[in-house]
This record gives sequence, structure tokens and C-alpha cells, in this order.
Amino acid sequence: MRVLHKFKVILKKIILFMTRIGLLSDTHSFLDPKIYEYFKDVDEIWHAGDVGSIEVLDELRKFKPVRGVYGNIDDHVIRTELPEFKRFTIEKVTVLMTHIAGKPGKYSKPALEELQKGAPKLFICGHSHILLVKHDPLFNMLWMNPGACGFKGFHQVKTLLRFNIDGDRIQDLEAIDIGKRV
Repeated sequence: MRVLHKFKVILKKIILFMTRIGLLSDTHSFLDPKIYEYFKDVDEIWHAGDVGSIEVLDELRKFKPVRGVYGNIDDHVIRTELPEFKRFTIEKVTVLMTHIAGKPGKYSKPALEELQKGAPKLFICGHSHILLVKHDPLFNMLWMNPGACGFKGFHQVKTLLRFNIDGDRIQDLEAIDIGKRV
């Protein structure tokens, strides 16, 4: 019995070492039910702004732990719940998240100022409604924008990102198309 217990403890430590992340942005007050299926096995959901309504944030929080930032369409209620910039470390990966950032080589002034305070290993933004993942050689970081998963905007498909953080590695990145924006 004691050996079985030790095995379970070791197995739990191995499983917990990797953190599974679901990343979305620009819900604009709409939470597509498909998100629950695609994010059922993630440990955390990260929202890169333009949540749209506190109800969306509340629903996500009922489902999984949530980290996020507010976006340009978010009202004072959401802005009291979420910051403009969020810095944190998960496992051994430093993360900086904001909504409006631009892209590598063309950052917005506030994002550039924040990056100059200290570049993270992973930089996340939203706003453009365009899913894109790039390495930024200037700051030696991975830059991610999950696109948009709401119905408002010019994007043609709703998108999400899903990936794992294992120690200091960002791996198993998946771009997920959850359907046409109608």
C-alpha cells in the first residue's frame, strides 16, 4: 500500500510539472460554447483583452482559473478586475500580457516601454483579431496573438491558441479554428 501511495505522489508531481494553457482574446461579450470543449484539459485560461462583459469573465472563472488583461472596449467594471499589463511567471517562463501591443518591430509606445523594463520569454497580446505567433529576435521572446473568438470585428474565423509550459519551455502549440464569424 505504501509503495502505491508513493507512486501516486510521484506521478502527480510529474503531471503537475507541465502547465496546459488555453489562450483567447477579443470575445466581445460572446463566449462560444466550443471553448469549453477545446479548453477542457487546460489548467488555466488566459484572456488577452476585449472581454466585453463581466459575465464572460465570470463564466470563464467558473470553468477554469483565469489570467487576463482589459482591452480597449472593456468598461470600468472589467478594468477593476483586470490590469492593462500583467506580468507573471509560470513554471520558469516569464510572461507579459497586454491587449494593444502592435507586433515585433512595430510595438505601440506603451508596450515598448513595458518591454524595455524587462523582456519576458513570452509576450501575449490581442486587439488585431489576427492569429499570429512569431519569435522577436530584438527581445529574444516568443510573441503570441490568438486572434479573436467573438463575432465582432473583421476576422473571418474565430481562433484560439493552446500550448504547454514545461519548465522553461513553451511547447505543443496548437492554433485552433472554432468556426466562421457570422
